[in-house]
Amino acid sequence: MLPNQGQLKKIVLITSTQLSLNPRLVKEADALSGAGYDVTVLHAYWNKWGAEFDKELVIRKKWTAICIGGDPEQKRAFFLLSRVIYNAALIINRKFNIKVLTDIAITRSSFFLKRAAKKYNADLYIGHNPGALPATVKAAKTNKKLCGFDAEDFHRNELSNDSGHPDVILKSRLEEHYFPQLDYLSTSSPSIASAYKQIFPGIDPVVLLNVFPSVSNIPEPVYNPDRPIRLLWFSQTIGMNRGLEDIIKALELLKDYPFELHLLGYLSEETKTNYIDKLINKNIVRVYFHSPIPSDELPVFASQFDIGLALEPAFSMNNDMALSNKIFTYMQGGLAIAASDTKAQHQLLSEYPHIGKFYQKGNAQALANILLYYHQHREKLFEAREAALEAANNELNWENESKKFLNLIEQTLSGN
Repeated sequence: MLPNQGQLKKIVLITSTQLSLNPRLVKEADALSGAGYDVTVLHAYWNKWGAEFDKELVIRKKWTAICIGGDPEQKRAFFLLSRVIYNAALIINRKFNIKVLTDIAITRSSFFLKRAAKKYNADLYIGHNPGALPATVKAAKTNKKLCGFDAEDFHRNELSNDSGHPDVILKSRLEEHYFPQLDYLSTSSPSIASAYKQIFPGIDPVVLLNVFPSVSNIPEPVYNPDRPIRLLWFSQTIGMNRGLEDIIKALELLKDYPFELHLLGYLSEETKTNYIDKLINKNIVRVYFHSPIPSDELPVFASQFDIGLALEPAFSMNNDMALSNKIFTYMQGGLAIAASDTKAQHQLLSEYPHIGKFYQKGNAQALANILLYYHQHREKLFEAREAALEAANNELNWENESKKFLNLIEQTLSGN
């Protein structure tokens, strides 16, 4: 249902990162503006390649995007000041455990996001990422309006399960202070929703899967028994704790078989030298690197491959419970799935068993067995690719999830 055009509702979305690095927020902004809401997005600089993608992204949007907290090129003084404030708050907070500085110590842009958000008088404020949580709730309270937060991850345990870890302490403190003040909480997987429900019994999180809009120009999978099987793994960055060790070891075990490994993401020189070059024996494993591309181009790019790799090692509670956008992007591109058996991925592939297979995380031989099975049974690979594309087109897509999201927004604004 569209909002009353005579009383156009204003919604402000807030993120402490960039638009191109936060596709979940972009989808929400698109859905809201498409439904007739007046949408403004407050975001912050994170890295150079993301900033370049942002320039192209905002041109095509109906909503307004405003960068807060400066950047290294256009507003360098603001950017440097934000870093000074953030680093000082972080050091003082960790040394003296001063709760009042938690809002500022969470990320570089938090101080300026909190100041800026209050100036926008909206009917609803929606936060993405912990760094935007204080700004979201403070703006709502200042203007006596409503607020929601999208927990794409189980944020308190993103980096560690150790209750004494500084990041765990910081994010737990933020959640415990601000979550009870929210008018709604959304999450990206059933496992994350359940975990937050146990901590905050008074909150009923709404699950919005990390899926994307359907793409009409995805080619149908083609049965090809002869060519090498092409594997795809992607993330914003290529680095450690991503499960890449599993696939490299598996391909070393399969060195006599025709597999190609394609990795897409930002790869720093330091990571390449100190990690990737030491991990990969290029004489045994055929590896191809691809630079980051805009998120809306990923499904078409993915469609040229055969198997999508979701290799999460479950190094933290969040990594075990999250359903990342990569597994849904693979499905949207018509790829079979080879996934580690994290709690969330095990649940998804148990519900959709025909789209691929899961293996015991850390078990390279088990992953190699999956790849060898698909090499030896190309018809099963073809069937899995078809099933994945069908599930993405019919069920696991943003067209369906956006209805849940817009219904949530309508209910929040109406007080139901």
